[in-house]
Amino acid sequence: MGTRVQGEPLVTLKDNFPFSCNFFVVYVSFVTRCLFSVVTGYGPDCGKRLVEHPQVAGIAFTGSTQVGAIIGAEATRRMKRVQLELGGKNPVIVLADMDPQEAAAEVAAGAFFHAGQICMSGSRVIVEAPIVETFTDALVEEARKLRFGSLTDADTAYGPLICAEALDRVDQHVREAVAAGAVLRTGGVVQGGWTYAPTVLRDPPKDSLSWREETFGPVVTVSSVPDMEAAIDAANDSAYGLSAAVLTHDMSRAMDAARRIRAGAVHLGMHSFQSNAMAPVGGVGASGLGRSGGRYSIEHFTELKWISLQVGRSARRGSAP
Repeated sequence: MGTRVQGEPLVTLKDNFPFSCNFFVVYVSFVTRCLFSVVTGYGPDCGKRLVEHPQVAGIAFTGSTQVGAIIGAEATRRMKRVQLELGGKNPVIVLADMDPQEAAAEVAAGAFFHAGQICMSGSRVIVEAPIVETFTDALVEEARKLRFGSLTDADTAYGPLICAEALDRVDQHVREAVAAGAVLRTGGVVQGGWTYAPTVLRDPPKDSLSWREETFGPVVTVSSVPDMEAAIDAANDSAYGLSAAVLTHDMSRAMDAARRIRAGAVHLGMHSFQSNAMAPVGGVGASGLGRSGGRYSIEHFTELKWISLQVGRSARRGSAP
């Protein structure tokens, strides 16, 4: 809301899907009667016109990498500021000093919340070999005890996916991984309507959709590695770089991993989905450009200007300050 703080008008474009997380925030440089407007429409119509409009000075977009790349290219071509928070395939590293039950509960909380429909959801879990079997068993139990139900019920842990297309995508990722050799430990079934059961896959191939692409659903892959070096290599084996997590009681190793993991945020001792309105939110690589939140949003939506004033002697036309 950097523009609102500065007294500039703001336009938000909302996807027509209910509860969709895709939106535009557009910095409009001219004065209008309303400082905040919400427009509902589809990207090819409303979104395209907002990006191309000559009086729109800057754009912030949260959504898919594919659409973000188009918006980024169009904005840059028109010399407009652009901030993109895009997809993620976020790794969670679990080191061998962690209690497997504790780690499994933390991973499940971050991966299955909102049925995994969160860009920072920790969907790639990378575990040191000594505890991987115990951890996987514990994660399966966590997934199976999650309760599906009405979102008005406080005991409900997850709900349906956003649309039929999302359900098809999630199921495709799971089926492709299993066909390629991944072990389906739990889930992998449609529970009715657009609801997909919390799913745990073990050791998917590194070229599978479930490892490479954003599933955006309640699916977690678990991979075994011999040590932390291999865990960091696996975490960085992605075009995305939005968020990551490291679960360990050794803060020296955690900080070492945090410095080396390629991501816009690394959370230590907790899952990868964290929220703080003042923190710099954003990613690297296919996860986007720039940061939003707190002063970072204000910096994006404002321009620095150098104004100099000559003091102490008569100003001369054209003289240096």
